[in-house]
Amino acid sequence: MAATKTAAPKRPKTAAERQSRVHRILHLLDEMYPGVTCALVHRTPWELLVATILSAQCTDKRVNEVTPGLFAKYPTPQDFAAVRPEVLAQDIRSTGFFNNKAKSIVGAARKIVHEFCGQVPRSMEELLTVPGAARKTSNVVLGTAYGIASGVVVDTHVQRIARRLDLTRNTDPVKIEQDLMKIIPQENWILFSHQLIHHGRQLCVARKPKCAECKLEPVCYAKDKTV
Repeated sequence: MAATKTAAPKRPKTAAERQSRVHRILHLLDEMYPGVTCALVHRTPWELLVATILSAQCTDKRVNEVTPGLFAKYPTPQDFAAVRPEVLAQDIRSTGFFNNKAKSIVGAARKIVHEFCGQVPRSMEELLTVPGAARKTSNVVLGTAYGIASGVVVDTHVQRIARRLDLTRNTDPVKIEQDLMKIIPQENWILFSHQLIHHGRQLCVARKPKCAECKLEPVCYAKDKTV
């Protein structure tokens, strides 16, 4: 049966109504994706940092296929610090943009070995000094590896769905993160990011969102939603 358009729900008019809607969204996400976490397979904060750098413009599935062999060949940050970027680039070639990623990973390893005693730092301020660790990557590592809610991970799924749900009207990831941090309780930041990422992969897909299967449909304002 052909999909039909459905009318958008009424928008809240007061701050209290908007806050109530956010809490409902969080509750529904908890029902749909309880306890989800990062899809990148890792054993240590360092492995998560490497995997997150590799995941740029690449699927988590592909990264998870590459990293077991990669970490067997280079078990420690010291091993990555010792390899030449052009050599590492061939090991990660299938993840795309391999030359830039290799430079970032080797640079990150050398920074962490020489300035942080081989340990991935636990603060946003310090992590942002590490090559390849921009704010999104740093939020992934701090949140998933250390349980530190330093911010909200804004990847392409979070960016798209946050706008569909009218949680932000910005397009810049930094501004989107700022908007989300204002309305999402800090204790939800880590899980919320993982939930939206899973939602973007499973139901709220970019081309044909599966609105009929989505518990968020009653609170979604997207003009192109169908049931």
